[in-house]
Amino acid sequence: MAMMLLATIAFTAMHAMIRHTAQGLHPFEVAFFRNLFGLVFLAPILFRYGVAPLRTRKLKVHALRGILNLISMLCFFYAVTIAPFADVTALTFTAPIFASVLAFFVLKERVGIARWGAIGIGFLGALVILRPGFGEIGLGPILTVFSALLWAVAMLVIKTLTRTESSLTITAYMMIILAPMSFLAALPVWTWPSPEQYLNLFVLAALGTTGHLCLNQALKEGDTSLVSPVDYVRLVWAALIGYFAFGELPDAMTWIGAVMICGSAGFVAWHEGRRTTKSTREAG
Repeated sequence: MAMMLLATIAFTAMHAMIRHTAQGLHPFEVAFFRNLFGLVFLAPILFRYGVAPLRTRKLKVHALRGILNLISMLCFFYAVTIAPFADVTALTFTAPIFASVLAFFVLKERVGIARWGAIGIGFLGALVILRPGFGEIGLGPILTVFSALLWAVAMLVIKTLTRTESSLTITAYMMIILAPMSFLAALPVWTWPSPEQYLNLFVLAALGTTGHLCLNQALKEGDTSLVSPVDYVRLVWAALIGYFAFGELPDAMTWIGAVMICGSAGFVAWHEGRRTTKSTREAG
């Protein structure tokens, strides 16, 4: 749980750095440097294991995951620069809800009444934040929800890859594919960063890598149902950073919607962890 808490701090700080850095650079360029420096951080591990992690028969599936990941990342990076910080963070928690719906239709997974109820509450929570019909829905929230949907699809692709591929192989191909593809997306809006911006880009990439390492360790050390709910602390950090760094104060509807989404996603995570534990015990 402590490692998961550190992951929430690292990820929220990275998102704040994205918003700060994107005031002088286009978000697509920020995304490129995030991927480039992420590949640099991964390089020592790849050198250690040689070409072994790059051996795969699923190159097309890796490419599909990369495309989904890239579009989701570009949408999110752009959204975090134009929408209220807490709203964006809250709406990202719709990803596991989307994943549950997609798992039912695509992977034919069983979804019980309780889980459908939680999914429904989660979607209602998103509507509370978006408030359609009560005002114009901004581009930022729309991009965040679309990003969460694409990430949910990517998670299903990752789930199929884990049947035959190692975590290192999946991560390596993600960075190898994302770096050049995000560079192509950044080219039309390219401007050379200043020394200070290079430092900011390096820091946000380091925060992202640290967050993923802490997240992976948290999931390795503890049950998913135990550590996953800690991820919702990101909303608290986002509200604090949004207020002190960007002068934003979440309104009551944002908090109500966030509680509905987080409660729903937390139940889905708990239910999935319980189901996985039960299946493991039966198999043993």
